[in-house]
Amino acid sequence: MGKKKKEIKEKPLEKMTAKELREIGKQIPEITGVYGMNKAELVSAIKKARGITEDLTKKTDSSVREIKKKVKALKADREAALNNNDDKMAKIYRRRLTKMKKKTRRAA
Repeated sequence: MGKKKKEIKEKPLEKMTAKELREIGKQIPEITGVYGMNKAELVSAIKKARGITEDLTKKTDSSVREIKKKVKALKADREAALNNNDDKMAKIYRRRLTKMKKKTRRAA
């Protein structure tokens, strides 16, 4: 009977934990400061070292920060509407806040 060797397939970098990524990063001499990097930085550094092009379709943290700034402004507007006993506008601001919070969750 013939024995078949199973090829060990490496799971995608995005699915790996930061600990696994650090182990891979230590083996690549071009990457320094592996323990100071977070998961996103490790993935991009490993891809760059291996020559893999990154898909930049995902939203960045900066968009989340921008959305959170808008949320903060909407909260202030809602608070002002509540203080002026303008229930209609307060309700509108509350709905806008809910939508913005959902956007931040999707972006993250």
